[in-house]
Amino acid sequence: MSDVKEIFRESLLRRGFVLEYVTLGWNVVGIVVLAVAAVAARSVALAGFGLDSLIEIGASTVVIWELSGTGEDRQRRALRLIGVGFALLAVYLLVQSTWVLISGFRPHHSPLGIAWTAVTAVVMFVLAFGKARTGAALDNPVLKTEGRVTLIDGLLAAAVLLGLVLNALAGLWWADPAVGYVLVYYAVREVNEIFGHH
Repeated sequence: MSDVKEIFRESLLRRGFVLEYVTLGWNVVGIVVLAVAAVAARSVALAGFGLDSLIEIGASTVVIWELSGTGEDRQRRALRLIGVGFALLAVYLLVQSTWVLISGFRPHHSPLGIAWTAVTAVVMFVLAFGKARTGAALDNPVLKTEGRVTLIDGLLAAAVLLGLVLNALAGLWWADPAVGYVLVYYAVREVNEIFGHH
């Protein structure tokens, strides 16, 4: 019986690794795509989402590290580093979005940004669902926590997409920095979540 449980656990662990490696690969490509799109469109929201992808890479790396069977102390330290990353993201977005609103700076349209954020939203929601289920089955709090980071990544992709579409279709240039503030809110929430529990 214990053999069956062990085999089941091994397959769950493998699934956990696959989910994290897919997240990692997607975000590595995403940083490049978002950097190109953000510079071309001069979009705060796209730049912020690119930074969020960088933090997601850090979070996935932490989970891969933790699933490999490393100690709790390292896990705590790694989660703290993710928290610091989110805090830096919040500060950057707050300053940048406020500057854009005050100066009345108009971001350009971004077809590449719209396409990438639309697909990313779907991919992240699917990955987040997989991580939540696998984390619950393994009773692994780190995988479950990181699944929430992935879910937020999907929500942010949807928010950035909305800002880009409003700007492209209705000329609502302020939608871009407004989405920047939405990202600030989520980043601060993650900081509280991480430092509140650790």
